[in-house]
Amino acid sequence: MKLSNKLYDVLKFLAQYALPALGTLYFTLAQIWGFPYGKEIMGTILAVDTFLGVLLGLGTAQYNKSLKKSKEDFAI
Repeated sequence: MKLSNKLYDVLKFLAQYALPALGTLYFTLAQIWGFPYGKEIMGTILAVDTFLGVLLGLGTAQYNKSLKKSKEDFAI
């Protein structure tokens, strides 16, 4: 499955910045204000973030491999 550059950039932003920040924010506020399920919500966000990061990493490796192969095919 190929992703557009824009979709890849959005998913990468979510995985690198938005989800970790959201998880940290909720966990911290849950500790301070007594919000429910702080550990469970943080764990869920971390699991989703890890899964997304692995998929993006595999996709990037596959894309780089295909670029290398296409460059070798056109080498003289």
